[in-house]
Amino acid sequence: MATGETPHFHNTDGHRSIEIGVKEFMCVGAAPPDDHPHVFLDMGDDEERICPYCSTLYRYNPELQPQETQPAGCFFREEIV
Repeated sequence: MATGETPHFHNTDGHRSIEIGVKEFMCVGAAPPDDHPHVFLDMGDDEERICPYCSTLYRYNPELQPQETQPAGCFFREEIV
């Protein structure tokens, strides 16, 4: 993903795996304030990657948009205060 901001995903609901439409992303763990260090993950040529902090399994799904997830609702939107 050479352009734009790196998408962030969370697993607040404790899903076994999350399908995402990008191969380069950040995992935040659960939503703040229960998040872990925001770690950059790159799947490279693989189709899945496990977060080393929270053990969430992320699977690449090319049919999804960059901010879309399955199950829905795992895209992290940081609120501006």
